[in-house]
Amino acid sequence: MDSWKNVLVSPDTKIKDTIKIIDLHSLQIALVINQDHRLLGTVTDGDIRRGILHGISIDAPVKQIMNSKPITIFKDKNKTNALNIMQKNKLRHLPIVDKLGCVIGIERLEDLLHTSKNENWVVLMAGGLGTRLRPLTNHCPKPMLQIGEKPVLDTIINHFIEQGFYQFCISINYKADQIKEYFGDGSKWGVNIQYIHEEERMGTIGSLSLFSIETEKPIIVMNGDILTKVNYNQLLNFHKEHQVEATVAVRSYDFQVPYGVVKVKKDRLIGFDEKPVHTSFINAGIYVLNPSVLTKIPRNTFFDINQLFEMMLTNNDSISVFPIREYWIDIGGVDDFNQAKLDFDEVFK
Repeated sequence: MDSWKNVLVSPDTKIKDTIKIIDLHSLQIALVINQDHRLLGTVTDGDIRRGILHGISIDAPVKQIMNSKPITIFKDKNKTNALNIMQKNKLRHLPIVDKLGCVIGIERLEDLLHTSKNENWVVLMAGGLGTRLRPLTNHCPKPMLQIGEKPVLDTIINHFIEQGFYQFCISINYKADQIKEYFGDGSKWGVNIQYIHEEERMGTIGSLSLFSIETEKPIIVMNGDILTKVNYNQLLNFHKEHQVEATVAVRSYDFQVPYGVVKVKKDRLIGFDEKPVHTSFINAGIYVLNPSVLTKIPRNTFFDINQLFEMMLTNNDSISVFPIREYWIDIGGVDDFNQAKLDFDEVFK
């Protein structure tokens, strides 16, 4: 199988073009080679997102973010050797090279383990009142509003299913019966759906104190009013690579000051910055939490996600930041809801 040949790039290939290659092909990696086919480095989705966090432009050459010292394996090694190397070094890909260092193939952890289903639980927070979307939410919970002729929550769950997830837990409160009647136990979708029913308002994360399912794997938690094309397996891989307690997905947000900004040093004018654009990262409402994190949430108490992370930071718990580069929109407001309806056919079909 020569699919690895589709992910070969030169060191001067732009990062944005490398992104297209990684997203297009199932290997989820790019191999950087010179003119003689010798391996110079590797680029994964994690490398790209770390580059974004460090302010590297996607128009920059990929050599600026590549791993220039990748672990490789010779072609005469068997698959058991490859699997041992990958597990020992926490790798998902292992380039195969000849004695000259030229690429001749690649081993992928998923292929060696023969895994197709993803055992991680997905918790979808769908209990909000949807106040900003009234009157649309007067008789319908926000996650059940229709975009593209089906409820938003249906689109969210199907996107997870496409990536191999099949274990879901939906946290419900406002007009909960509509959600339960529509999704049931998930058998219509060939998945397992369970529910957390908030008897009272418990904040943005408080209901997870009622999550009673035993698991050793990280849990994806996501707000039920978000439409996105995020690759959740890449998100989990990022979380595991960084060996943290929690990962917060973030989105780049630009704000342009509508005036010319005056630059001052002491009492002297030193220049102007005409309508500057400030870029920040905002919380994207998608998280990965180790099961131990759930024990930090007080039971039966109103508790917000920011409170949880502030508590963890106080305790020096490790939290990583995962920048979203894919389509993402929060439909919590009327303008964004209408924009999502305009975007839907192009993004999700």
